[in-house]
Amino acid sequence: MAQDPSFDIISKVDRPELQNAISQALTEISTRFDFKGSQSDIKLKDDELTLTSENEIKLKQVIDVLTTKMAKRGIGLRAFDFDSKVEPATGQTVRQKVKIQNGLGPDQTKKITTLIKDSKMKVQVSIQGDSVRVVGKKKDDLQAVMKLIRDADFPFDASFTNFKG
Repeated sequence: MAQDPSFDIISKVDRPELQNAISQALTEISTRFDFKGSQSDIKLKDDELTLTSENEIKLKQVIDVLTTKMAKRGIGLRAFDFDSKVEPATGQTVRQKVKIQNGLGPDQTKKITTLIKDSKMKVQVSIQGDSVRVVGKKKDDLQAVMKLIRDADFPFDASFTNFKG
């Protein structure tokens, strides 16, 4: 007998898409008039972005350009923590480190499972490390769960993968 339909809820940033968004943002920054002669840069290392610019105003513009490019490439902005403080860097510049969420934490998986169980939908929910597996008898039930997750206003990024019908 075939397995019941299922999918996983994860929080993972598509690295190649992020890399493309960064290179597009850097290209725009290098050609924009208001950044002419500016020392603005975006670096990606492990699960962290390092943004540098001449002052906080230009840094905010760098963030604006980057978030616009990420949104156009379908990257969830909730996976990034832009709330870290701006610190002075070398050569009269300022720097901001932006953490990238990779995987769901225990409290986040618990929020998702609680939301699904409270909805009284006919699905089974289980926590699988840093993701949540949802299994149901009908594909329609799983699609209803996906809609529920998308409509929930979580402060973190949640996406779907491994849909098996």
